[in-house]
Amino acid sequence: MKLWEKNIPLNDQIESFTVGRDPEFDLQLAPYDVLGSIAHTAMLKEVGILSAEEQIKLTDALIDIYHTTLDGSFVIAKGMEDVHSQVEFQLTESLGDIGKKIHTGRSRNDQVLLDLRLLFRDYIYQIISDIRTIFYQLTDLSEKYRDVILPGYTHLQAAMPSSFGLWFGAYAENLIDDLRQWRAAFDVVNQNPLGSAAGYGTSLPIRREITTSLLGFAHMDYNVVHAQMGRGRSELFVAFGMAATGNTLAKLAMDVCLYNSQNFAFLTLPDAFTTGSSIMPHKKNPDVFELIRARGNRMGQLPSTILATTGHLPSGYHRDFQILKEQILPGIEELRSCLSMVSLVMPDIQVNENIREDERYKLIYSVEEVNKLVMEGVPFREAYQIVGKKVSDPDYSFDLDLDHSHEGSLGNLCNEQIADKFEQVWSNVDLSYRDTVKNLIERS
Repeated sequence: MKLWEKNIPLNDQIESFTVGRDPEFDLQLAPYDVLGSIAHTAMLKEVGILSAEEQIKLTDALIDIYHTTLDGSFVIAKGMEDVHSQVEFQLTESLGDIGKKIHTGRSRNDQVLLDLRLLFRDYIYQIISDIRTIFYQLTDLSEKYRDVILPGYTHLQAAMPSSFGLWFGAYAENLIDDLRQWRAAFDVVNQNPLGSAAGYGTSLPIRREITTSLLGFAHMDYNVVHAQMGRGRSELFVAFGMAATGNTLAKLAMDVCLYNSQNFAFLTLPDAFTTGSSIMPHKKNPDVFELIRARGNRMGQLPSTILATTGHLPSGYHRDFQILKEQILPGIEELRSCLSMVSLVMPDIQVNENIREDERYKLIYSVEEVNKLVMEGVPFREAYQIVGKKVSDPDYSFDLDLDHSHEGSLGNLCNEQIADKFEQVWSNVDLSYRDTVKNLIERS
């Protein structure tokens, strides 16, 4: 079934090519397509296009379909072009002509835009919830190992004293920046495009504020052409969030792989989280973090991929947009799997608490010696020269006592302030839509 079908025969190969993988990815959109139809049906009744009896029948049938989309029994039958066709077919099959009225005042263009916006809202909520879990795991580890020295590196050479408290805390604070990116993406997708139809509105007396309220959107996309321009832009802003978090996870994974190697031995992964070699019985490979590194880096390319698909298109709908589902939806699932793996492994990472005793790292205390001279009144450049001459003496010993007190330093991690900052950003993500959508189902 095709919503545009006019009894014109279509070449089977052309049909297969143009439908592509839509039925596969539209299964993810199915519950959101039904939610949008429930709200749309309520609006059509309010403006007098549907009678109260017709609306009740449509809504009851849609609720039944909605439950099948959640329990896994909903299918897009062979020959159906997409989820929109499948839902309308089922309504028409059960309600006859009443089912045919469901598409009044909308197009598949604003319908799929709506479905994606609703799906993206839920995915963003799930992702930032995963980020929240990892954030507090990292801050807990930062507090637990706040005084355990870790060499800080520049140019891949041991440079200055750092700590596991700083290292874990740094990635925690990095996630706040990622959360800001996700909040921006959420604000973009939390706008209602329904009613823009094919991108130019409709002469029917629809009231878009009704569906905006019923679906819990913060705003509507007012200009109907702008609403249609959201196809591709919604995916782009979500991809920016994925790229940011992918970058954080990839860098964290690289550190873990490096620090877990025998040459560094700064930390150890539990045996249950490593894999072996087919010929080397001693190997305990950090495959999980190597895959997180690869997948996180790949996510960084996603915005460019989406821009390459849509960046040179004029306004209006184009079939090019269809392949965006193939680019963005598997990527979201991949990001969630990476976040899940990090949250699983991170609490059980074992830290080497005796690194400072290793003679290889005694030179990282040279800056401390410079600073002590500075505090005694020696100009910095002169103090630098004095210590620089001494460090070449293999018998020169360094004082291992550290006195870092400024905000965010070894002795003052500011984890409470970092947590406050996280909560401030978190509180600015409007998650009230979840109760609104729940009420829509329950009222219906």
